[in-house]
Amino acid sequence: MNIRKGTPSDLEAIYDLIMELAIYEKAPEEVNNSVERMLVDGFGEKPVFEFFVAELDQEILGTAIFYYRYSTWKGKAIYLEDLVVKESARGKGYGKLLLDAIVMEAKDTNSKQVRWQVLDWNEPAINFYKKLGADLDGEWINCTLSEEQIQNYQTD
Repeated sequence: MNIRKGTPSDLEAIYDLIMELAIYEKAPEEVNNSVERMLVDGFGEKPVFEFFVAELDQEILGTAIFYYRYSTWKGKAIYLEDLVVKESARGKGYGKLLLDAIVMEAKDTNSKQVRWQVLDWNEPAINFYKKLGADLDGEWINCTLSEEQIQNYQTD
């Protein structure tokens, strides 16, 4: 088993994992990303995300997709966008190793936090994060403007 930083040649497998996650979360129709867009967004002139992969025998079995954010109260932080392990490979320690890689990235970059979200019905993930000692905050409400809402946004 190998955990390493992702490369452009990994993106098709990463996209497949994203789709597997979307199906698990009962929202595959919400995915409108593409491998081509991820190539530009992750490896273009101004990359906005990075990722680790978990692989065994050159097969990618999981990923941790992250980016840097800034907390006005804490300073530099990492936001873990997705931690995905193929269903067939779950329960074998890949998720823990990917999260370990994120935490080591936080240490290496002097980041003050690692943050992420989990759906309130995803008991296996919630239990995994609790077992690792993560704080699950039920106080904050997520806010989002969709692409359509951004386009129709009125500034007056």
